[in-house]
Amino acid sequence: MSQTHNRDAIVIRNVVKSFRKSTVRREYTTIKSELVRWMMGRKDRGEKTFIEALRGIDLTIPRGKTVGILGRNGSGKSTLLKLMTGIYSPTSGSIDINGRISALLDLGAGFHPDFSGRENILINGIILGMSRAEVRARMDEIVAFSELGDFVDEPVRTYSSGMYMRLAFSVATHVDPDILIVDEILAVGDEHFGKKSMAKMMEFKKAGKTIVLVTHDLLTIEKWCDTAAWLDAGRIRRFGSPEEVVQDYRRAVALAEEQFQVMVPAAIAADGGALPSLDAPAEPASNASAMLKISGVRLTRRDGVETSRVDTEEGLSLHLDFTAFQSVEDADFVVALRRTDGMLVYQTSTAAEALPLPRPLAKQGSLVLLIERVGLTAGDYLFDVSVRSASGESHDMHRGVCPFTVTSAIADEGIARPAHCWRVEGEGTAKLELLPRWVGS
Repeated sequence: MSQTHNRDAIVIRNVVKSFRKSTVRREYTTIKSELVRWMMGRKDRGEKTFIEALRGIDLTIPRGKTVGILGRNGSGKSTLLKLMTGIYSPTSGSIDINGRISALLDLGAGFHPDFSGRENILINGIILGMSRAEVRARMDEIVAFSELGDFVDEPVRTYSSGMYMRLAFSVATHVDPDILIVDEILAVGDEHFGKKSMAKMMEFKKAGKTIVLVTHDLLTIEKWCDTAAWLDAGRIRRFGSPEEVVQDYRRAVALAEEQFQVMVPAAIAADGGALPSLDAPAEPASNASAMLKISGVRLTRRDGVETSRVDTEEGLSLHLDFTAFQSVEDADFVVALRRTDGMLVYQTSTAAEALPLPRPLAKQGSLVLLIERVGLTAGDYLFDVSVRSASGESHDMHRGVCPFTVTSAIADEGIARPAHCWRVEGEGTAKLELLPRWVGS
């Protein structure tokens, strides 16, 4: 790892990282048997192989940008961060760092369990490049931010996971780093400290610091990061705008699920462990899939114009075009509405609502789901649509279609915004009724 003086914070060139795997025969031995084995020249009792966690990474992280790294478990994300921080050395390739790095990796990493929180603050500050005087000058500020109180003078082995996280985050963000690296650690904290931590990281972002964030929270990557990198099977699958990278990642995961792909760690997968190519068509889940297909899905306003943006008080229509290749008597069309972070908001189907469909279905036709009022809080949403038989056998499925944004002039919270009004009542006061915003709009 070398120091460079250019405009990029981190430059990674063709980095490969391999780990030795030694498979040892499971058998009992004695000193005599080992001595005989050694004298006969059979010193190596195990077959040594190597596991490639990273398989040629090329990545440039610009100075002052927030970069999100996403990918499924076992894709090499944590290994990549440990290479950036110098915990690991690359097997081949080079990593150039420009600036002081502070990292939040494994929970409690760098803490001595028998030392107090205060002593660990001092040790970690010095490790991160600060002088003893600088750490002591910021000690009170670090302790106050961690909210540990008197526990800061207790051994950290007595801490809960949340207290570990508070202390680690406080140290990492108060040593004035140029580059902050975070590996999913914020998921440990409670809601209060999570908001406080995000506010602190927003300060870093506004101050022009470089942040590298590994997380499985795709909504955070979309809303908070400037760019995103999708790491798949030890390689950078895509690098670009967070929205496009997250969309492709979701499509690949959905395609893997449709093809019943076994999600083993990429480093030990016989086929390399990569998610399916987005250019390849999905394999049919069963022979029944050739009977009925969803040939098109579109989202329109009430006037029939296609849209991807709607106010919470407006209406929408979801159009499903289908094609039947054989006679179908018992089709059930399913529509699921989700937030872009995957949370299910609502799901319904023609069978659940006892909608009578023609028997058999026409060779070609359309179904329209009319939503009179969206009634959702501001945010980004999408649809999953599918068609199946009455017995649950899948004919066709499309995930993440018709993404759209809901806007609202009211800063309410939650998911749904039910139709409502307010009434003010009080003794000696005339009743005052506040009509809902959508009345007359």
